[in-house]
Formats: sequence, C-alpha cells, structure tokens
Amino acid sequence: MSTQVEKTDNGRRQVSGARIAFGIFMIIIYVGVGVLCILDIFNFDNPPISMALGILLIVYGLWRAVRLFKGWN
Repeated sequence: MSTQVEKTDNGRRQVSGARIAFGIFMIIIYVGVGVLCILDIFNFDNPPISMALGILLIVYGLWRAVRLFKGWN
C-alpha cells in the first residue's frame, strides 16, 4: 500500500488534507491526555508517575506539531 507523496521545490512533501487533519487531531489528543495526567484525572496510585507521563505526552504532542508544521511527517 503506497501513499502518493510528491516533493516540492523546497524539499517539503505535499500530503493530503486527511493526513494533515489526522495529524492535528492526534496533537490535540496527546496534549489533552497529557494535561489530564498532570491534573491526575485518571487517579494513578503514584502521582510522580502521573506527572512524568503527562509531561512526556505533552512533549511528544509538541514534537508532532513541529514535525507537522515543518513537513517532516
């Protein structure tokens, strides 16, 4: 299964609108779940693990945002 991706003159890849929409959706999910973990909504037994997981999810969501913005995905 191949996706049709064409490179532009500046080296960026052009992707479909559905892929961009999915990328934005996933960024919102990662950052949202990260914030919920930091606020301890899921009632983990160990609050530092909840905090670390929340920070990790937020950082990964921001990394995905950078990749989407730069066209590295």
